[in-house]
Amino acid sequence: MSRVLTHLSRVISRQASARSVLPKRVPVFVRSVSTSPGLRSLTRYDESTDWQKKLTPEQYVVTREKGTELPFSGIYLNNNEVGMYHCVCCDSPLFSSEAKYDSGTGWPSFKEAHGTWEHDESHTSITRRPDNSLGSTGTEVLCKNCDAHLGHVFDDGPDPTGQRFCINSVALNFRPRENGKPNQCDNE
Repeated sequence: MSRVLTHLSRVISRQASARSVLPKRVPVFVRSVSTSPGLRSLTRYDESTDWQKKLTPEQYVVTREKGTELPFSGIYLNNNEVGMYHCVCCDSPLFSSEAKYDSGTGWPSFKEAHGTWEHDESHTSITRRPDNSLGSTGTEVLCKNCDAHLGHVFDDGPDPTGQRFCINSVALNFRPRENGKPNQCDNE
């Protein structure tokens, strides 16, 4: 976190010298965006999708600019209801509450994506992409349908998968199951 804040202060300083005015308020959930000219978008949404109109400012920064919400601040961190977590941008089902666990890291954590069969994620709505934006090798988790940044995945999760999907609450919409019956999208 301190590396992110240090980097953010350097970016602000450069912008201030260029404009000679500091921004009045910089959200703390903003982090630098790493772009590679060789990576093409996976999105099925065209360039005309106005994400800034569709999303709240925080949702936009996290999902479209690869930001990160503050730890222990997300609305779904302590959610224990039974249901499905969907992409806030395109409503694709991403994670089941049955795969959620308390990792103690400050973000909702899941041991696998919805639709995973053994170690096969081909039927899920997520994709993984290498991420070196913070100076170390990591794996970014994106929505396969709309290319929204969701969070990161780590190899320090519980058995049997050993995975920890560390996901921003602001990138998710939760739909509880009604009367213990599966939602329509639970079988997608």
